Amino acid sequence: MTEPNSTSSPADLFSRSASRLATLFYSGLGDLGQFETVTVDALPDDAKMLLAHHDHMTVALEAFHQSPMVVTAHREFRDDASYGRVSTLSRQTDGVVVQFGAIRIWLADLPAAARDGILNKRAPLGRVLIEQGVLREVELITLWKIVPGHVLQHFLNVRADEPVYGRTAQILVDERPTVQLLEIVKVM
Repeated sequence: MTEPNSTSSPADLFSRSASRLATLFYSGLGDLGQFETVTVDALPDDAKMLLAHHDHMTVALEAFHQSPMVVTAHREFRDDASYGRVSTLSRQTDGVVVQFGAIRIWLADLPAAARDGILNKRAPLGRVLIEQGVLREVELITLWKIVPGHVLQHFLNVRADEPVYGRTAQILVDERPTVQLLEIVKVM
């Protein structure tokens, strides 16, 4: 791992975190869009409610949309230690996609039932961890304003001139960093 040099801006450092997840599935972060770090105060109210917290996005989305979420995996990655996927969450009530996400999970840090629940893709990650009673803590890392690239335009059904908002976060399981997350929401 390289150390950041003194010429790296905070935006560059945070962007690399999102970029590492994006490049598991795409040629680069630019496929998703142009990312700009933002403060909580710079978020629209709905984006603030959906992103600026230390809880699972599944919980926030279900409360906000008053609907259970359905997960659809679009791309997957697997190596000896981890599993990753690009997925969307949609409202069960009408099928509208409300979140695009990229995750990477170190599977050995999870109980077998949680691993199985994640790999079978029948429920969103947050729902699986909650239902399996996994001791976890969600850490918000960065908030983003994003000019959507072709991937987000496609999955979230937005135009290039419609900004979307997201966050990078990690989930600690038994105090160990176990899940890396890039979560991007469509504010309706």
